[in-house]
Amino acid sequence: MACVDYDRKTVTHKLLSSPPEKCKSLYIFGDVGRGKSMLMALFYEACPIKQKRRLHFNMFMLEVHAFIHEWRQKYNTDAISAMAKKIRASALVLCLDEFHVTDIADAMILERLFRKLFELGLIVVITSNRHPDDLYQGGLQREQFLNFIKLLQKDSKIIKLVAIEDYRLMHLHALEATYYFPLDAHASEFVQQSYNEFTNFAAIQSGVLQVMGRKVVLTAVHGDIALTSFNELCVQPLGSADYLEIAREFSTLIMAEIPKLTAEKRNEAKRFITLIDALYEHKVKLICTAEVPVQELYTEGDGAFEFKRTVSRLIEMQSENYLESKHTEHL
Repeated sequence: MACVDYDRKTVTHKLLSSPPEKCKSLYIFGDVGRGKSMLMALFYEACPIKQKRRLHFNMFMLEVHAFIHEWRQKYNTDAISAMAKKIRASALVLCLDEFHVTDIADAMILERLFRKLFELGLIVVITSNRHPDDLYQGGLQREQFLNFIKLLQKDSKIIKLVAIEDYRLMHLHALEATYYFPLDAHASEFVQQSYNEFTNFAAIQSGVLQVMGRKVVLTAVHGDIALTSFNELCVQPLGSADYLEIAREFSTLIMAEIPKLTAEKRNEAKRFITLIDALYEHKVKLICTAEVPVQELYTEGDGAFEFKRTVSRLIEMQSENYLESKHTEHL
């Protein structure tokens, strides 16, 4: 709070007094289901600083790339510095959930962006499944990313959250109600019955979402209920913006025919991870059919480590506590 109070002082007061010690940012990491998101929620609610913002890392990077693109269309100046100033103008504390780096476009700008943010006095609170040293493992041009890791470790306090149990597994008893496997003769009947129950036997009418000039086609839409398939959402070349729009628009998503994913389907697995992150953050209810149990969906291939978080979230999303939570259109 000393940093905040000093920041609010007049220029004269600042000239006549010494600035307080610089506030460090915070990076919390640990295995899935250990309570990182819960701690972040508690911190954000209790934090007395009004200039604060919390969002998922995927959403944050979407905003960053959109701003940079728009800025470069209009001006011939440093877009990243402009972005940093825009962020700092509206927030003193920035909370980022589920920090992970798999995209080279993200990796190449993070060091410059965060260096500017730290210089401007922004305090960043981050949760992640990985230690900073393990971020962007095996990524293209990772040697250029190492400067960001050094910056993060210098300006942040690194804390590992340790717990013996994955608390989400406590709600396994609800799993069978909304996650159906295998893809046998009854799977299609389960999907149709679920749609009928949620829509009072509404007709199957396809729906289209407009996202950044693109069309995202869904098998059926009725109010805030959507019927779709793995092929529609994860085989098609969709991305974070599409999934976030789906998560905002629908409170319940019925998804058919999730296959067992192999190393050859790593792109589909990556899209599925991003989709589940968006649904989870917005508390969308997921009813689905799959070829195998959730723990066996994707065990080998690029991104298999990150998929453990998805498995944990899928389990939690079948729990009574999650199913009773209210859909969040805007974070």
